[in-house]
Amino acid sequence: MKKVVLSIVAAMALATPALAADLKMLTKAPPPPPSPWDFAFGDAIMTDYMWRGISQSEHRPSVAAYFEPRYNFNKDLQGYVGFSGESIDFPNRAAAEIDFYGGIRPTFGKLALDVGAWYYYYPGGQCFGFPGVGPSGCADKGGGPPVFPAGAFVPNSAFQPLGGNESLKNDSFWEVYGKATYTFNDQWAVGIQEWYSPSVVNTGAWGFFSAGNVTFTAPSTWFTNGLGMYASADVGYWDLGTSNIFYATGVAPFATGVKYTSYTTWDLGIGFTWKVLTLDLRYYDTNLNKAQCNVFTSAQNATFSPANVTLQNPNGLGTNWCSAAFIAKLSAAVDFASNLK
Repeated sequence: MKKVVLSIVAAMALATPALAADLKMLTKAPPPPPSPWDFAFGDAIMTDYMWRGISQSEHRPSVAAYFEPRYNFNKDLQGYVGFSGESIDFPNRAAAEIDFYGGIRPTFGKLALDVGAWYYYYPGGQCFGFPGVGPSGCADKGGGPPVFPAGAFVPNSAFQPLGGNESLKNDSFWEVYGKATYTFNDQWAVGIQEWYSPSVVNTGAWGFFSAGNVTFTAPSTWFTNGLGMYASADVGYWDLGTSNIFYATGVAPFATGVKYTSYTTWDLGIGFTWKVLTLDLRYYDTNLNKAQCNVFTSAQNATFSPANVTLQNPNGLGTNWCSAAFIAKLSAAVDFASNLK
């Protein structure tokens, strides 16, 4: 009897293709759901580490690397944290820049947002300033503020080993940010962003950095063998406040801190992509002169010129850290979800 029943079932399956297909499907396990986790990492080598139009590596080559775990709550919302490191050459001789950041990235159709916080950590720094003096010099050494004769013009160069500039031991600070990118089509996208810190580079001066950009991505038909190209331009404005007394000039109106010069920065460049590699060729510039740049950076390679003597910059030093520069950057970036499928 059992043989008869099985024969009937087999005959029905062979006579009905749909039923045969259903029987086959029952033998296969359903595919596992995609993992919500994603990871991205990469590294880069560049002829100069330029940040907001100011060299962070004294116009010398720099290397960088990052690692970014991501979690996709759904197709329109991603959370992330990140860690990165860059080689630098700061006045306080910090060993490196180590960045910690995190946030969320919601998308609404063609509009992508990014909101988060960023911490810039500069380990291994040394203090250069008024020796043994408190908040207006090397604060970590204790002591009180310097005493200047009434009405005296006291250039900083009388007190510091950096040619007259000063630098804190700890330059670490944090920012919060918001970004928005609108992608019109496969070729064109525009973006805006806003960053805020209550104490830029731990100087005590607040800073609002506003920027916008436009990117053109070449159609895939322009190249073969997986090559790609893009062109982009950025413009930003950094609105800066007044430093704490550590950076005071000792003369009015900057006896208790220096009002940093707010400035505009811009860049324009093209990039070529192949698989995970990108070669970016870019021109950077700002509208800061050498004296204003020296006040903000305390550059260790600053040089004296009578033209650089101002009330804001009484030591007469100037630096080219904020001047025009052409930078080549070769980077590799791997996204597990996109590159390693």
